Amino acid sequence: MSADGSSRPDRTPRLVATDLDGTLVRSDGTVSDYTADVLVRVEALGVPVVFVTGRPLRWAEEVFEHVGEHGLAIISNGALVWDVARSRIHLERPIPPALALEVCRDLRAAVPGTAYAVEDLDGIGLEPDFMERYEMPAGSRRAPVEDLLARPPLKLLVRHEELAPQEFWDRAEEVNDGRLTFTWSSATTLLEVSGPGVTKASTLELLCRDLGIDAADVIAFGDMPNDLPMLGWAGTAYAMADAHPTVTAAAAHVAPGHDEDGVARVLAGVFGL
Repeated sequence: MSADGSSRPDRTPRLVATDLDGTLVRSDGTVSDYTADVLVRVEALGVPVVFVTGRPLRWAEEVFEHVGEHGLAIISNGALVWDVARSRIHLERPIPPALALEVCRDLRAAVPGTAYAVEDLDGIGLEPDFMERYEMPAGSRRAPVEDLLARPPLKLLVRHEELAPQEFWDRAEEVNDGRLTFTWSSATTLLEVSGPGVTKASTLELLCRDLGIDAADVIAFGDMPNDLPMLGWAGTAYAMADAHPTVTAAAAHVAPGHDEDGVARVLAGVFGL
């Protein structure tokens, strides 16, 4: 298949699963008019477009108008499926607090300087030493991780200000020993942590099972390591042209970059729009 999707796959996809940042959303944070129009046309064919993102709910809501009438989005790397049309939870897969605290304590003991933040439906809570790169919502809590984990979180953020990303990843994975799911989608030393077995792929699989859709009938797009499980599961997988090298190596196809409406251009070719 060509990079712009002008050649159609053997079977027409029955569901589109796309990451947001670095994939569907442009560098300036917008979804272009062209991309929005293509998504509407795909939905009009009866093909659900499902956003599958690492964003928390409060950030994902910024682009929900483009989900379409089917109205489902996978949030926080698979920890939450949100019913956009009804503005309610469809499926929740949180982290067991006791297990999260156990891993946090072990990791901090092994790698001093580790700091944590916790995402849940009410927003984000951060440890005092957690240095966020973006403006936090008003009222965000600052407290020790023991207090932040008083209830099941959707996602745990783990940051280190001195170690390089790969070094921190390797040391953290060794300490974690498979207890929780670690991934990342940032150029900074930031790990994104989900519950056991929770990934974009495993939640997408659950959703597709409910809809009666096989993996072979899913076309997926992504750009960062947290997209790898999804791209490996979907029947047709596209890495963006400007994706992380591990994603480009793993995907069978390459779409134009996210600032070139790559997802929309591929979909226009695949569906003959």
